[in-house]
Formats: sequence, C-alpha cells, structure tokens
Amino acid sequence: MKRTVRAGAVLAATLLVLAAPVTSGAAQARGDGAAAHFYTTKTPYTAQERPRDYQPVPRGYVAVFTENVARHGSRAMSNSEDGDAVLAVTERAQAEGGLTGLGAALVPQVRTLLTAGASIGYGNLSGLGAREQRETALRMERRLPGLFAGIAQRREPIEVQTSGVARAVASANAFTGGLAEGDPALSGLIQAPVTNKDLLYFHKQPQNADYQAYVDSDPDLAAVLERIDDQPRTAQVARHVVSRLFEPGFVAGLSTAEQISFARSLFELYSAAPDLRVEAPHVDLDPFLPPSDAAWLAYLDDAEEYYQSGPAFAGRTITFKLAGVLLDDLFAQVEAKANGTSGKGAVLRFTHAEEIEPLAVLLGLPGSTKQSRLDQPYTYEHNPWRGETVAPMGANVQWDLYAKGGTYLVRMLYNERETAFPPSCRPIARGSYFYRLSELERCFNR
Repeated sequence: MKRTVRAGAVLAATLLVLAAPVTSGAAQARGDGAAAHFYTTKTPYTAQERPRDYQPVPRGYVAVFTENVARHGSRAMSNSEDGDAVLAVTERAQAEGGLTGLGAALVPQVRTLLTAGASIGYGNLSGLGAREQRETALRMERRLPGLFAGIAQRREPIEVQTSGVARAVASANAFTGGLAEGDPALSGLIQAPVTNKDLLYFHKQPQNADYQAYVDSDPDLAAVLERIDDQPRTAQVARHVVSRLFEPGFVAGLSTAEQISFARSLFELYSAAPDLRVEAPHVDLDPFLPPSDAAWLAYLDDAEEYYQSGPAFAGRTITFKLAGVLLDDLFAQVEAKANGTSGKGAVLRFTHAEEIEPLAVLLGLPGSTKQSRLDQPYTYEHNPWRGETVAPMGANVQWDLYAKGGTYLVRMLYNERETAFPPSCRPIARGSYFYRLSELERCFNR
C-alpha cells in the first residue's frame, strides 16, 4: 500500500488467537549476526520450511485436491514518484555543492533503479517475481507427486483465478508454467486465468464501501497513524539520513517536513530495490539507510499496513471481515471435492497483500491477529505483526485435501510452512497439522 497523505462467530473466535511473540524478521532484531534488512511487505519470497521436515501423511490417506491463495511475486515499484522526489533533492544539493560523497553515490543508484522499473512497467511483475512463482509451483508439485500424477491420469482441470491486475495475471502464468515444466502432462489441464475481482480484489469493490470509507476518512485511523508518525524518533531518523547524504549547510535549509519526506521516499526505494535484482543487479541501497534508521521507517510502513489491512483496532472487524468471501471459497472448494460435486484437481488464486493480510487474521495465522487498543498504538515491542512475515512478496496459503474412504483431512501451509488452524480447531492428534474437514467446519461455524 502506498503511504497515505495525512495533516460473524468466526471473527469473534479469531480475535482471541494470539500468536507467539517475535521481534522482527530482520536480522538486527533477531540478533543472529546476519545483515539487517527491513523491507516490510516488499520482502522477496522465501519458503519457510523444507519438505523433509513436514509431518508424514497419516497412514491410508491420499491427496485428492489442493488449493492456494497467493500474493503476486516481487514487482517494480508502483510509479516513479519516490525516485523523482529523491532525485529532485539530490540534484538541488548537487547544484549547490551540498552533496557528500555518499550522497553523490546515491544518485546513479536511484536512476538505475528507476530505469529498471520503467523497463518492465511500473507495478509489473519482475524477473525475480516470476522466478518466485515458478519455483513455488515446482515445490508444490514435488510435495504432492501422487496428486498431480492423479490429476494428469484422471484429466482433472486445474482452475486459475486472478484479480485481473497485470502482476497477478503474470504471477498466475509463471506459476502454472512451473507446474507444466515439472509435469508436461498437466499442460492441457491448466485453464486460462479468469478474473474474479469480488474474490481476489475485494478491497476495491463497491460492496466494501464501508471499508474504503474507513481507509479514507476514519478519524481513529487518521489519529493513530498521525500519532505514530509524529513521534520524535521520526524526525531524528530523518535528520540522521539526510546528514549522511548532504553537507551541513544544505541540511540546515531543509525543513523537518522535507527531511522526513525525503527519508520516507528513500525507504520506499530501499525496500523496492531487492524485488528488481534481476533487472538492476548492481543496485544496493542498504549503504544509504543504516539499519537503525531503516528499522524505524519500516515500523512506520508496517503500522499503516497493520491498521489498514491487518487486525487493527481491538473490538473492530472492518479491516478483515471483507476477507470472509475468500475464506468461504476455500471451504467451498474442499467441500465440493469431498462431496463429489467438483471434478477439479486444483484451484489456484493470485491476489494482493490487501487480501492476504485480512485472510491471515480470519485464519488465525501466526503473528497476524493481535489487535491494539485505541489508547495503545501498535509497536514492534508489543505486537508480533510484521509485513515481511505476514505478506511478503509471493506470500501464500495452501490447503491440501486428503481422503481415506469417506473421511477427509486438511493440511494448511502458510508460506510453505505447516501451520496450525486456530486453537479452537482440534487436529487429529496432539501436535498434528492434519484436521478432519468436519472438524474445521465445526470450529469455523460452517
């Protein structure tokens, strides 16, 4: 989401789910000694578990169906606005002799990044994004070899749905291309992508006008984001950022608002650069944002995502109830397969962070559910929600359906990690990631 300019029964159940606290996915917060990065929801995709670590499928069960909901892969930034803003200030500083050596080194990096984004079209899927989707598909196929062999043998269709946005369509094509690469026998079974905006772009649809009004004009939302942004640390970080790139005299001529605007635009470029590593392999903006500064700017970015599409305010459901349509469809597809009214072998959906984040709340996914009181705004210290783990580029939720006679089990993967359903749902055994479909229907009040 672009930063804004500022002057049912299952809902109740999932509000009670609190994930185990974490500090941040970034190495500085983890303390593991690795390089620190703070890319929030623009973090490139990485599978979160190795298949060899998965639990064995219960004896006698075979996979009969799979479905996913996936965010598009890594992409170019939405437009050139932030790059233009950074260049406008650096070019002014250069004309006045106000660039430091580090500042002078930033200019060609930004220009190269903008050229890379324009070369594939702003907002479009990048080479890395296509690779993320293709490799995710190949891993899905390797996890479920019997299922896909059966799909090919029975000639079952593989349904593909997208939001209709170019990067989601391109992600679908890259993913299905990976499936066909892994097993050419699937090629003729993969259906052409169809657009379903009500399901996969619901945050922009007219039936969710109340949600759009919340994002645009809710006074509590505006107040909490202003309170977060206006903390003294924001101005301190911005001052530190510009002081490394510009000479003291030039910095003195920049207002606090101009310094903050520059720092936030630079952060947008910093977090977008990894997604264009194929098109701009030599661009590295890490040296221009020290980890401590990047961490704070990432927090400001995460706060917006948290309050606009995540769990947000305690006692309110406006930010995530709209994902109920997607949760309903996940159930409808496995139920149809189980009751024999669907002959599909798989259903693949490609969407956006604005859909993944609220779905994560409804499913009680780790780190996705903790709400904040109106008088206690979201902070990294007290809340595990992080864009880089909840909805990185290519984020995905997968449900696999297994059958044994007339009994059906469901296993959920979240970014390819076996993941438990909410505690109100009972697995087939303590610690298992397999659930009877009938049990999921019970605990989600189907």
